[in-house]
Amino acid sequence: MPKSILVIDDNNDLRDNTVEILELAGYRTLAAENGKKGIEVATREKPDLIVCDIMMPELDGYGVLHLVRKNPDLAQVPFIFLTARTERSDFRKGMEMGADDYVTKPFDDVELLNAIEARLKKAAVLDHRYDAGAAGLTAFLKDARDAGMLRQMSDHYEVIQISKRQSLYTEGKRPRFLFFLVSGKVKAHRTHEEGKEYITDLFSPGDFIGYAALLDDRNYDDTASILEDAEVMQIPREEFLQMVDSDIAIAAKFIRIATHSVKEKEDRLLNLAYSSLRKRVARALVEIHEKYNAEGEALFEFSRDDIAQYVGTATESLIRTLSDFKGEGLIAIRNGKISILALEKLRNLLY
Repeated sequence: MPKSILVIDDNNDLRDNTVEILELAGYRTLAAENGKKGIEVATREKPDLIVCDIMMPELDGYGVLHLVRKNPDLAQVPFIFLTARTERSDFRKGMEMGADDYVTKPFDDVELLNAIEARLKKAAVLDHRYDAGAAGLTAFLKDARDAGMLRQMSDHYEVIQISKRQSLYTEGKRPRFLFFLVSGKVKAHRTHEEGKEYITDLFSPGDFIGYAALLDDRNYDDTASILEDAEVMQIPREEFLQMVDSDIAIAAKFIRIATHSVKEKEDRLLNLAYSSLRKRVARALVEIHEKYNAEGEALFEFSRDDIAQYVGTATESLIRTLSDFKGEGLIAIRNGKISILALEKLRNLLY
């Protein structure tokens, strides 16, 4: 269904011309000749975006914006001022009241359409429900970047090559970069006080790494190590924080997803503490499969030691459990690679 756009303008020619442009671009259009009628239409139709003039009779654009932002059903609707007034004080007043953008008259058709497209993309990202955890945060950052919400984040940052078994960062160190994994595999892990290592996170191409320590302004509480030769983009700490801080909506959304991420990690730790070894190994195999075989590939290569650290058990215990799963027809093992034969049975293992 096409997005709906409400155009509020007392200039008949300009309003009709704007509506025509939007209809040709495939949008469903609504129109009102003054601010008062514009509020009536907006309340009734709940458009996806509002384009509004400032200087109008009965109720000016600032009044329209004020009423829109007070209405819970309309408060999140993107709002673009269409105006001939270019004084700095007018821009500042509108932005302080919650306007999303300005397009000044006379305007170019492409300029208006670009502004509308950008605001609709941003609204879609902020409305989308992202999964908890690293995958959800990565998807949000990627979508925000593609929507132009993180304008500074581009491909010009340095991409470094890191060999297998090297560290991306180490526990206790101060973060200097946000990392974006271009290729390869990475694990985040901690060392128990008894000297045993356990894996806290796994990362695949397209994931952002190390954001928690940056946002909390603290030292790393884990170590990130390369599982497979990797290419990593380094985004300087100051630029990442500036990106997030520059838009309160981005910061708020990021924090909400990050809060769910913490809950996900807590649930995983409870699973390690109270589930049977068979269920823990089954869950680990499913998670690793889904993380590194997004395109449905059946085989994955992951060292037995790393799987054991992810499960939180001894390697010998893991090997015995894998052997049991193989005997039950749940998995196959060929040349060191594990092939999952019964994904749903592993996912729903009862004991």
